[in-house]
This record gives sequence, structure tokens and C-alpha cells, in this order.
Amino acid sequence: MTASLEQLRRCHFGVDLGAARTRVYVKGSGLVVDQPSVAAVNTRTGALIAVGELAEKMTGRTPHYIRVVRPVSGGTVVDIEMAQRMLRHLLGDEIRRTLRRKPRLRGAACTPHDAGPLAQRATIETLVGLGARRVELVDTLIAAAVGCGLPVEQPEATMVMVCGAAATQVAVLSLGSIVTAERIPVGGEAVDHAIVQHLRHEHALMLPSQSVRPLQVALSGNGLTPDGPSSTEIHGRDVATGLARSVRIDTAAVRDAIQTPLTGVLDGIGKVLRECPPDLVADLADRGIMMVGGSALLPGFDQMLRQATGMPVHIADRPDVCAVQGLGTMMEGGVEPLQLDPVDL
Repeated sequence: MTASLEQLRRCHFGVDLGAARTRVYVKGSGLVVDQPSVAAVNTRTGALIAVGELAEKMTGRTPHYIRVVRPVSGGTVVDIEMAQRMLRHLLGDEIRRTLRRKPRLRGAACTPHDAGPLAQRATIETLVGLGARRVELVDTLIAAAVGCGLPVEQPEATMVMVCGAAATQVAVLSLGSIVTAERIPVGGEAVDHAIVQHLRHEHALMLPSQSVRPLQVALSGNGLTPDGPSSTEIHGRDVATGLARSVRIDTAAVRDAIQTPLTGVLDGIGKVLRECPPDLVADLADRGIMMVGGSALLPGFDQMLRQATGMPVHIADRPDVCAVQGLGTMMEGGVEPLQLDPVDL
């Protein structure tokens, strides 16, 4: 459920709890937190050792008594207590003291389009743990559309695609509301998994989790298109011997492996367009699709969508922070609702 603009203007801070990164916007200060949604815990004492980037670097490199956890999965809080502790450490003492001085502290949070009552309740409980007396929930699709500058309050069709780590959400918006939407359980993590499985099966190479992103960067430029680099060298561990090994892989085969999970995204876009009224589809033929989210930067993803749909495809200027920036814009009063006065007969 999306809160009204009047309610959002009363909020003091906004949180975008993503599966990959957590971002916090404080009214009057802007974006104050942009860190990975990761925490490292000492299982012997229960103490929180690290959060954010430092905890992410510990993944796969810790002794047995240190556990690296992700309290958010697919945009939904799965561990409320750990999410609260992570947010407290990410905000720091100074920002938390500033927020505590606010009378009747109000917070706002982004939630996935199809989030159920339990998922919404978990998000609310997480912000209540920071001292919020009231929490407003905003649909991630609407917040992202506002953040990238789309005229969502106008009677015109705008199509936004939020490419997250665990899922991709596609929607057509008009008059500040969602006309039709679809959530596809394919995101950046599915692409990473496809690359890891391809290297394991074809080259008997186990790729460290920290090396998946550099491989995607190696495909940059033309990326997923056949005009990209023909080969690249990657380092990993041999499946049979366990020793370090380097192999030169054919990027064309990696592109094929990446495109397999992305087929589900194309199916979701087709379903949204089929359920959309014809007048709005006609608007989309000119406006096209706006891509936001961290996975929108996947090399060549926009070109693949352009070829498959025949529609213009655009990537926002800062696609990774569009949702929290849109939340901040609505809290600061940067969006004016379209006035629809009743007609007197």
C-alpha cells in the first residue's frame, strides 16, 4: 500500500531495504547511508562485529565462529532483530541522536509491489526498532519512478523496470498509481549464479563470489552483445584438485549463459504489456522503458531489451539510488499531486 503525499511530507527519514544494499535518506540531509545489507556476527558472544562493506568483504573468509548474514532477502526483512542492529550501526550515533530529538518520529520505507501483510509488518517493526512512532509504506515501483524523474502524476503512461538483486519488478504507471505490474523472481543474483554454474560445468572452475562482478565488468562496453570482447581471463579454484587456476574463457558462451535467466524478464514485460490498455501501450511506444536498480547496469542488458521489445529503453542517471531518492523527493514535498476537482452538475 502506498501512503499519501501528505503523510509522506510528515516523515523524517526514509529507508530502502534491498537484498543487496541498504539506503537511508534523512529529511534535510539527503542520502546518509548507502551500504551492503550484510552483517557479521560472532556466534560465541552474539556480538555484531561488522556491517556494510567490511562485512561483505568477510564473506567466505571468516573462521567458523563468525557468521556473515543477510537480514534482507528479495526486498523483505527475514530477520527483524538483525536488520534493526544493522541499521543502528549503519546510521551511527550522531544521526540516531538527531532523529531521536524529533517529536513523534515518523519513517517511510519502500516495499515490493506484491509484498504481503507479514512482509509489510516486518518492515514496519524494523523501523519501529529505530524509534519511529509511525511508519508509512511506499511501493518501490512508484518511489523509483519519482526518483528517476518520470511524470507519474500525469495521465500518461510511464513504464518502469526495477532491476534488483533478487527480483525484477515491471509496471505501467498513470495518474500516480500502478495500472498493471509484474514481479519476476530473476535479478542480479540469478545472473551471478548462471555465470558461476557455467564456469563450473564447462571449465571445472569454482569462482569466488567476489570475482563475479569483475567478470561482468570484463563484458562491459558492448557487454552482452556479440560486438563485445571475444575472450577474457578469469582466476578461480580447480574443482578436482582444489588448486588455484586461471583459464581464458569465451565471452560468447558467458553471454549465452547470462541470457538464459534474463528470458524470464522478457516474458514478464510481455505479460504487463498484454494486460495494459491499448491507449497506454501507444504512449509507451514513444516513451519506452525506464530501467532503474543496481542490476540495470548489467552490460548490454538494455540493448537486449531494446532488440526483444522494439521499444526505446533508457537507464536512469543513477539507477541504483532511484528508489530512495524518490522517497526523499516525496518527503521533501517535491511532487505535487494532480488536482482532480469534482464536477458540479
